[in-house]
Amino acid sequence: MAKYNPFDTTKRILITGAAGFIGFHLVKRLLGQGSTICGLDNLNDYYEVSLKESRLALLENFANFTFVKGNIADEVVVSHVFETFKPDIVVNLAAQAGVRYSIDNPKAYMESNMMGFFTMLEACRKYSVEHLLFASSSSVYGNQQKTPFATTDNVDHPISLYAATKKSNELMAYTYSHLYGIPATGLRFFTVYGPYGRPDMAYFKFTNKICQDTPIQIYNQGDMYRDFTYVDDIVTGIERMLCNPPKNNEWGDAYKVYNIGNNKPEKLMHFIEVLEEQLGKKAIKEFLPMQPGDVYQTYADVTELENDFDFRPVTSIEDGLSRFVAWYKEYYKINA
Repeated sequence: MAKYNPFDTTKRILITGAAGFIGFHLVKRLLGQGSTICGLDNLNDYYEVSLKESRLALLENFANFTFVKGNIADEVVVSHVFETFKPDIVVNLAAQAGVRYSIDNPKAYMESNMMGFFTMLEACRKYSVEHLLFASSSSVYGNQQKTPFATTDNVDHPISLYAATKKSNELMAYTYSHLYGIPATGLRFFTVYGPYGRPDMAYFKFTNKICQDTPIQIYNQGDMYRDFTYVDDIVTGIERMLCNPPKNNEWGDAYKVYNIGNNKPEKLMHFIEVLEEQLGKKAIKEFLPMQPGDVYQTYADVTELENDFDFRPVTSIEDGLSRFVAWYKEYYKINA
């Protein structure tokens, strides 16, 4: 049994990207336990802002939640939040997301994922936080053939700008940890899905199109594998890490990276079949070649997560998609 400190609800936690998909679920879980949370988000229009506002409306029902609208690349905003809220722990989930979007809109990734993360690191240095956790991504593994992907694998070959910014975040966080003694934990997420999810992701787009009787685009002729991870599992993993900053590693630095994935890659076509079953409706399928920046498969080795926190994701595709579809029908008022 792994020995780790349980989550301490007296810790003040700053969560960036609080109106985003993972951020919303994490904030909601911690608020429900009585934590004091400050959420920072710029509510950008990368996808429908109304969904972000709906998430935020649920969070603002909690008296112990403070929301600040602002950009993590804005040094004045970030400094003000650190100065007034005085967080013990920072979870940086704010980022410009999306692999394909990074091909056409590279500047957005440089501002948010590079300058934004730099601004957060500088604030953590200046205000001496106890623990910085930050979002990385399975995309850092590129198209490597070795499976499952382990955090010890070489990640020098990202195949999208998004992936390159996430690898850069890991390097920047390591450097700040080394130079300034900031305990930092990187979180490599693997294809997260669930209620209040991101409309730009494939499963959400598929659901929209199946309900609208329009064709779904299936890349690489459907021959792709993804380590789909249900959002509640992601949140449980993060929650267990919050009050457990890394111990000094072999170089004497308090820095570590974890995979958080399902450790069970599913073929894309099987995922679509389960989604069709939950919706009670067949998809109109359009098969296309692989897109630039896409990877053939993702597959997480979660041994370290299990060893350090006695945890691995447990939600099956069937259960997870059932919960997502139930939320989707209620949120968009679609009759079963």
